[in-house]
Amino acid sequence: MKPINWGLIGGGRGSQIGPAHRLGARLDGLFNFKAAALDHRPEEGKVYGVELGLDSDRSYGDWREMLEGERNREDRIELVTIATPNDTHYEISKAFLEAGFHVLCEKPLTMNVEQAEDLVKVAQASGKICAVNYGYSGYSLVRHMRAMVARGDIGKVRMVFAEFAHGHHADAADADNPRVRWRYDPSKVGVSAQFADCGIHAMHMASFVTNQRVEQLSADCVSLLPSRELEDDAMVNFRMSEGTVGRLWTSSCAIGRQHGLTIQVFGETGGLRWAQEQPNQLYYTPVGGRTQVIERGEANLSPEADRSSRVTVGHAEGMPLAFGNIYTELAQAIDMDKQGQTPDLGLIPMVDAGADSIKAIAAVARSGNSQGSWESL
Repeated sequence: MKPINWGLIGGGRGSQIGPAHRLGARLDGLFNFKAAALDHRPEEGKVYGVELGLDSDRSYGDWREMLEGERNREDRIELVTIATPNDTHYEISKAFLEAGFHVLCEKPLTMNVEQAEDLVKVAQASGKICAVNYGYSGYSLVRHMRAMVARGDIGKVRMVFAEFAHGHHADAADADNPRVRWRYDPSKVGVSAQFADCGIHAMHMASFVTNQRVEQLSADCVSLLPSRELEDDAMVNFRMSEGTVGRLWTSSCAIGRQHGLTIQVFGETGGLRWAQEQPNQLYYTPVGGRTQVIERGEANLSPEADRSSRVTVGHAEGMPLAFGNIYTELAQAIDMDKQGQTPDLGLIPMVDAGADSIKAIAAVARSGNSQGSWESL
């Protein structure tokens, strides 16, 4: 297939997420990086874009300039990735969808449920792909986990336990650090901080692996640093669409924890355990049997795992490779759409999954403010 022109909004110099998107998008040669608006400082963004190899007339000062500049070009971008602060996701995504571009938006999709529901409608009306970057679902063994659950290897799923706990915001001396402070500012992130930032990754992982939706939840939210208006630690109990019980812990004050995304699934006949910091191993324990270590890249895994495995067995798998799987599937879906075929969106986190996360965020905030009341999504 012919490479697809791609653009990036946000993710500029010093960004945590920008390099992962640029690496992931170009990993298989299916996207050409052609346009960007990389920084809230227009001139800095333009300069950095040129340094990255963009033509000067396609390294834009802001997203509105980029939209107008790309809209009528014969060689315009087809997919735009939005990696800007949370409070801008809805406006930018909506504008590009309505202009006929495919969109990959960083999470959280929007700031509130009303925006999320509107964006689902906008995406449907546009006929364009609107995906949400739950990039950890791109890991090979996460997909093998999903395949094992789907084919009944562990029987009916009884319980899922997910964590996303780190300690990088635990130092009270960092409370006024701009790179930290915005994450707990309601005007920037909405009604939730840590759960909206990290917890929804863990909750999406639970839904992705079990192929179930969260229907109800109860949350205990706390600000371990009293100066914070929003939570930096939360424990969430939830119930899923097929009766599975869920437990989720997320924290930014767990000193000694680094990334901290893990998931465990317990069924009638076995259990599975995977950790993002050791992504090459999936632990499987059949009932009454010994724990087995499944290695990424070894023989006789599922097709979902095989096509998502990038390097030979025994070598480390990394986050940009997981992102690369999402981008490759997006490229294939866009190409199918161009050929008049129905795109295969099966493993891509789509706008409805993003909207489910926003509903979960709102429910966690309501529950946390109501002494753990059970809330419906």
